[in-house]
Amino acid sequence: MGKHVIVGAGPVGTETARLLVAAGEEVISVTRSGRGPAVAGVSRVAADASDADRLIEISTGADALYNCANPSHYGNWEEVWPPLWASMLATAEQTGALFVITSSLYGYGPVAGSMTEALPDLATEKNGRIRASMWAEAKALHDQGRIRAVEVRASDYAGAGVGANGHLSRNLPAALRGKAGMVIGNPDLPHSWTDVLDVARTLVAVADRPDSWGRVWIAPTNPPRSLRQAMTDLLELAGKPMVALRPYPKLIMKVGGWFNADLRELAAMSYIFNRSYVVDSTDAETKLGLAPTPWDEVCRRMLGSATEAPARG
Repeated sequence: MGKHVIVGAGPVGTETARLLVAAGEEVISVTRSGRGPAVAGVSRVAADASDADRLIEISTGADALYNCANPSHYGNWEEVWPPLWASMLATAEQTGALFVITSSLYGYGPVAGSMTEALPDLATEKNGRIRASMWAEAKALHDQGRIRAVEVRASDYAGAGVGANGHLSRNLPAALRGKAGMVIGNPDLPHSWTDVLDVARTLVAVADRPDSWGRVWIAPTNPPRSLRQAMTDLLELAGKPMVALRPYPKLIMKVGGWFNADLRELAAMSYIFNRSYVVDSTDAETKLGLAPTPWDEVCRRMLGSATEAPARG
């Protein structure tokens, strides 16, 4: 039985913990609060993962250290990520644990066509540059033989437990009650949605495959659907009529950005919502033997999560 330390207990961290426990592994979940995923068999530890000494103490003897953390606000990444990242890199180097990284597509920046692992990281906006620099640093240390690292990227999250942090799922509870949704950007453009379970499956798969280390993988993802198509699928499965989806006026986003750092950063990344945003996960599917969870099952998982959550508004 191996020892696995997961930093972060959001939907990806929770699914990863569940998969590892089911495989008979020892799993430690590290969060500030210590609450962690409600998964039987997971040891939950309260700790600040930015404290390298403490994270090294927790991770000593671990086979793998998983970054499943994600700052709750878009606007303060330049403050939150550097100390957290430095701590995790130091922990990977000091303990010898494989560093398994959950990441997004932000590092690529705007792309014409489908995103694949072969694309360079050319982001110019702040958060994209931060994500790109994080992987560049980990890859450099990997290439120097100082750590072992592998990164898994995914598009907008779907599936269970995503809630208000998902571009699609944040409007689902209200839509199930027949209320119109306010969305960012154009809801009729092709868009990829990655189930958090498939992100976790990829993290676990690469952790067990030395031949997969030292590179980026895109988690298995279903063919793209527009936000409107995806919401229609969800409501149809729930036996509910489709609701109106209205984009936030650009002026509101612009003015809001003057006062709110999160809105300001969302505006800077508006290309995600105002142009086709599509991934090609062929590499992971063919080389790792993975496949995306069927779309109807993704929808069922998301619906189950939405109906379990307390209603708001």
